Amino acid sequence: METKDSNGNTLSEGDSVTVIKTLKVKGMAADIKQGTAVKNIRLTDDPKAIEGKVNGTILVLKTEFLKKKS
Repeated sequence: METKDSNGNTLSEGDSVTVIKTLKVKGMAADIKQGTAVKNIRLTDDPKAIEGKVNGTILVLKTEFLKKKS
């Protein structure tokens, strides 16, 4: 199973991605702003989700809101 970003690019362990839409996260004081970089991602069992560190917090993000950095 392949994990793909919003543009259809294949994601792999250690890639860097950018958030394409401001996301509200339950339990966090601040939103994740559009353009935020998430480095060194990890793949999950779900091909539509990745794990990454944002502002010091590890979160699971849906790939439909992410774009692979070139």
